[in-house]
Amino acid sequence: MNLKKASRTCFFKLTLAIAPLLFSTFIEFIVVLPSVFSYNIVLQQKTNAAIWGKAKAGAKITVIPSWNLERYTGIADANGNWKIKVLTPSYGGPYTLRISDGEPVVLKNILIGDVWVCSGQSNMEMPLAGWGKVQNYAQEIAQANYPSIRLLQVEHITANQVKDDATVTNGGWTACSPATVAEFSSTAYFFAREIYQKTKIPIGLLHTSWGGTIAEAWMSSSSLKRIPAFAAAVEEIERTPGEDKNYADKLLNWQKIVLDKDLGYHDQKPIWSAEDADVSSWAELKVPGLWENELKDMDGAVWLSRKITLPENWAGKSLKVNIGPVDDDEISWFNGSEIGRTQGYNQPRIYTIPGNLVKAGENTITVRVFDSGGGGGMYGEEKDLQFTGPDGKKVGLSGSWKYRVGLNLKDAPPMPASQTGPNRPSVLYNAMIHPFLPFSIRGVIWYQGESNADRAHQYESLFPSLIKDWRSKWNEGDFPFYFVQLASFMKREEEPVPSKWAELRDAQLKTLSLPNTGMAVAIDIGDAKDIHPKNKQEVGRRLALIALARNYQKKISYSGPQMQSFKVEGDKVRISFVHADAGLKVQDGTVLKGFVIAGADQKFYRAKAVIEGNTVVVSSDLVKQPVAVRYAWENNPDCNLYSGAGLPASPFRTDTWKGITE
Repeated sequence: MNLKKASRTCFFKLTLAIAPLLFSTFIEFIVVLPSVFSYNIVLQQKTNAAIWGKAKAGAKITVIPSWNLERYTGIADANGNWKIKVLTPSYGGPYTLRISDGEPVVLKNILIGDVWVCSGQSNMEMPLAGWGKVQNYAQEIAQANYPSIRLLQVEHITANQVKDDATVTNGGWTACSPATVAEFSSTAYFFAREIYQKTKIPIGLLHTSWGGTIAEAWMSSSSLKRIPAFAAAVEEIERTPGEDKNYADKLLNWQKIVLDKDLGYHDQKPIWSAEDADVSSWAELKVPGLWENELKDMDGAVWLSRKITLPENWAGKSLKVNIGPVDDDEISWFNGSEIGRTQGYNQPRIYTIPGNLVKAGENTITVRVFDSGGGGGMYGEEKDLQFTGPDGKKVGLSGSWKYRVGLNLKDAPPMPASQTGPNRPSVLYNAMIHPFLPFSIRGVIWYQGESNADRAHQYESLFPSLIKDWRSKWNEGDFPFYFVQLASFMKREEEPVPSKWAELRDAQLKTLSLPNTGMAVAIDIGDAKDIHPKNKQEVGRRLALIALARNYQKKISYSGPQMQSFKVEGDKVRISFVHADAGLKVQDGTVLKGFVIAGADQKFYRAKAVIEGNTVVVSSDLVKQPVAVRYAWENNPDCNLYSGAGLPASPFRTDTWKGITE
């Protein structure tokens, strides 16, 4: 998801010029700093923080921090590169940093604190406002006066080879305020807010994420070359200097094929958008909402149609229509005439309808939604989907729409791969991680996995490899790496069925075997109809609980129950847990839900489960000789096991049976 903000490389170039009317010579002193250095920066406390940049070859560089007034010096090498390590104190500020090769560059309003890298895909990227609109976003933004929380937003850039500098927005670091936080990562902000409120330590958030991206795009080529599934692709990317010159033609040809195969077109002309198109036999879909509940594993083109009655006094007058954000692309028609088209699932759709199209009484709006992967549909808020008339009155568009599938992408050839697209191994690491490796950090928070769910079994090894990769490249030891387990999503099933999302959550759970990792469980705060649940406050808080307990010495509970062991006892299975702080409890006061049980035939049934101390005993009259138990093993499970401290239990399984993604 591109935040579409104007970008400029943040650097400092100091030029001393003698007035040309008086002198014929031009004297130039240049110190160039990478984009991570700017006013308002947070430097990691109690470390040897690297300050680096470029200057004239052989130039002597001096760095003087105001917190100790020591002089740190270095020499630019033959290529003009220099790096100087500066000892930082315990948290505090504001300070200044003076950097000079003869003439000074001074960075002001520096804070010393903790720097957290925030990365992943759209649920990490999801802003407070914009396309995200978290719970109570207007109030949250208005109250976001935290000048000791600093924000650095990295632009979306790919690279086939590693880059030494990244592109950032807003000229670099900004202090958190209502004016700066609205388009920033909500998960990251709420994480930082919780830590700052409890510790008063300044927090720097280095946000580098990209919606819809795969984990391997964030890994280094050297690490991926050791994984057979990615080695060849990485080597090809490294050999490719940039965009395929023929890519535009390939994409155009593919799009023509798609239109030919789309049942809503005839001779590449839309027929389902016609004013007299018969949609009486089409199925019904609730809008807004993603279509995964009705159309599982469906990527492609879906046509939606809605008849709407407009006031008589609107006839012949131009209107505005807002159909909200669409995942991914869309074309809209009103009474058979196209009124607009937009690409991108984080873009608003507000179109003007010419007055000559508007009739009194019944009118028809048709939307062709094209989804290339992941969730698809019209997913805005109900209050936003509406017509606005010339008198300012509104007519809502939410509710039941008719829909019909025009094309399933399984019936079309694969979309040509872009040589600049983000979903290629290593290209986001090269452009959006590698430039920051010299920068000292406290740790990482990560929210990703939706785009790897189809390959959940592979993620069991891929995700730990990513963590090891980053730790190796940053060369700061096993720094904290805390991540969010996928939230609940999609239609709730009546009976136990295999689930790719459950397998991805299991892969995330297994990653906790790595040292200094932590997982925030979000199984209870998802949304069946929205892959981007709005309660990012709780997501950020749960991530912060881990950091507060393990890095800031707060004596608090930071994890819900996790399965420790199980034992078959006749026709029952007893599950023991760790992190059962203050005991186990049923959160909603009803019976325990979410458990299924199976015998040797591997057929699972809904199970009875009861809490006994810090264990749960699971059974079913349909399984006399149980072998395995699973909990919350669904896309969107109905589950309610919590610790006494109020944190949800992680989904788990006791078996090692082959999954559907193996």
